[in-house]
Order: sequence, then structure tokens, then C-alpha cells
Amino acid sequence: MTVPSQPPVPPPGQAQLGPLVDRFDAAADRALEHLRGRPAVDRIFLLASEYGDFSAIWHGASLIRCLVTRRPDQVVVLAVALGAESLIVNQGVKKVFRRPRPTVAGDARLPVRRPSTSSFPSGHASAAAFAATVLSHWDRHRAGSLWYVPAVVVAVSRAHVRIHHASDVVGGIIVGRALGLVARRALRRWGPVH
Repeated sequence: MTVPSQPPVPPPGQAQLGPLVDRFDAAADRALEHLRGRPAVDRIFLLASEYGDFSAIWHGASLIRCLVTRRPDQVVVLAVALGAESLIVNQGVKKVFRRPRPTVAGDARLPVRRPSTSSFPSGHASAAAFAATVLSHWDRHRAGSLWYVPAVVVAVSRAHVRIHHASDVVGGIIVGRALGLVARRALRRWGPVH
């Protein structure tokens, strides 16, 4: 008597957002697997993921930027705005989706801090897109678009270390960009910080 074979168990969180998203996540993971195991690439993404915790990279960059721009008011505004963005994403949007992460603590080869929130959208990606949107607005005359380079690295790092599905990263970028545009509009209209 033959035992019927069981279908493979999908990673946690898969099949929650539909088959198209599942195919995207699987394709992205296969593409990233070609980069995993390369020491320089792994180190860059691991550091980006670690420094993205609690938006440390953006707070640090803002303080360093202040030495050049002499705008401490923008340091304070960005810190408060990032706090509001984090609250909206982590206590709002994530609680709507409650998507499980693909792994509990990331890829075993790339250990990262175990997050306490759900997977969709990526908070790192959202904060990165948010910070890049605000900072690029302030620095538009000084090559402001360069802020998107570290933002993309931080965002992609979360899928690279397998603590997020690739679609979580895309969702985070969309949410962060949208919140960043709202923040820019609010700063233009009501804030003294331009």
C-alpha cells in the first residue's frame, strides 16, 4: 500500500496574499540565494539590516548631516516623524495583516535580531523609504536622490537575511514612500522646516 505524498509545506506567511505574490516571493528568494554565501554581499546586507533596527541608520545619518547643514531643527523633526511612521506601521498596518515571517530569526547563515511584530509590511523598508523621501526633499539641491541608495540596501537586506518576504519589502517601500510624501506636504504647509 502506498502512502499518498503530502504537498510541500510553504514557508510561513505564504499563500496569505495570493498566488501571484507567492510566485514573486519565490522568484525573489531564488535570485537572492545566488547572492547569499558571498562574504562581502552578506556582510553589507547584514550590517544594513542591523543598522536599520529602530531606524538607527537614519537617526545617525541625520545627526551627521546636521554637521554640514547646521539644521538641528531637521534632526528633531525627522526623529519625531520616524517615530510617528513607526507607530503607524508597527501598531497599525502590521496588525491589520498579521502575516507570519518566512523564518523566526532569519537565515541561519545570517543571524539577526528576532522582531516582535508581524511581517507585512517591512518596517525597515518603510522607515528607509520614509527617511529617503524626507531627506531627499530637504537636500534636493545637494544630490538629495542619493538618500535612496542606502534606503534600497536596507530594504532589500530584510529579504536577503530571510526575516521578510520580498513582498513585505515592496509593501514597506510603498507605505514608507506614501507616508513620506504626506510628511513632506505637512512640512511645506505647517512646518518651519523646509
